Amino acid sequence: MELKLGKLPDRTPVKLSITITPDLQMSLQAYAVIYAQTYGVEEPVADLIPAMLATFLESDRTFVREREARLRGQK
Repeated sequence: MELKLGKLPDRTPVKLSITITPDLQMSLQAYAVIYAQTYGVEEPVADLIPAMLATFLESDRTFVREREARLRGQK
């Protein structure tokens, strides 16, 4: 039997620690300020970063094509 909704993917959070430059930290803080002004909601930089990374990866057409091609090749 197959339902219209497929099995949900693993949603277990993965913690990742990185070191960034002071310039990048300032840019991220500035982004958070502009985000808050735009949407009226203050979000911590740490909460914005995963969404920013996901948006970046989804918008990189070359990456998306290559990833899909590799996944098709594995099946």
